[in-house]
Amino acid sequence: MKKAGEAPQEELATGERSTRNRVARSILDHGPSTVAALAKRLGLTQAAVRRHLDALGTDGVVEPREQRVYGARTRGRPAKVFALTDCGRDAFDQSYDSLAVDALRWIAETAGPDAVAAFARARVAAQAEQYRAAMDDADPADRAHALAKALSADGYAATARSAPEPQQGEQLCQHHCPVAHVAEQFPQLCEAETEVFSQLLGTHVQRLATIAHGDGVCTTFIPRATPQTTAHQPTDTSASTAGRNPA
Repeated sequence: MKKAGEAPQEELATGERSTRNRVARSILDHGPSTVAALAKRLGLTQAAVRRHLDALGTDGVVEPREQRVYGARTRGRPAKVFALTDCGRDAFDQSYDSLAVDALRWIAETAGPDAVAAFARARVAAQAEQYRAAMDDADPADRAHALAKALSADGYAATARSAPEPQQGEQLCQHHCPVAHVAEQFPQLCEAETEVFSQLLGTHVQRLATIAHGDGVCTTFIPRATPQTTAHQPTDTSASTAGRNPA
């Protein structure tokens, strides 16, 4: 018999699912996270976060990883972080991947790979016009952060931060990619995006990692501006996946 004031079992289940989704969404928005970071962001106890992570792990939505350490490693073992699996990312996508892959494969077979590259550039260029408007008002030193904010508004959950030493510059990190499964088969999408980032930021950039290649985060290195850096310097797309840095 149910006690007075006790919530129905289905309501408890619904509340659990809602909180669990918040945990997964926080990892999507902020990248691989520790239990302590999740608890602080969500206003939960670490015990509650661990319980939800255990359930998400059982469902194949998240997986534990060793936290990456930039610069000098401190004493002790690195903290464990939890990252979304491919299955977990799919849960946030309204997936039209199969249709997109079929369409691009048809374009490649009928018009050649150059047509796919042209499509990728046209698609990203249309998005870039929205980003450019958001960046025009930003100080040159803040353009990476302005681009990250514009990308986040478009569903890429992006952040910008100083690159780890000895690199001199910033890293633009995209914790989510709505077209990752398509880009896995058609890297022209990533290459076109890298070119557009270079144009928007007014400097060459280097793609270090991509979700499409199995990395946890899409990471783009933006070197600190120098007198030799010009707004018209082209992107070295041949290095778009060089030095990939798995997250």
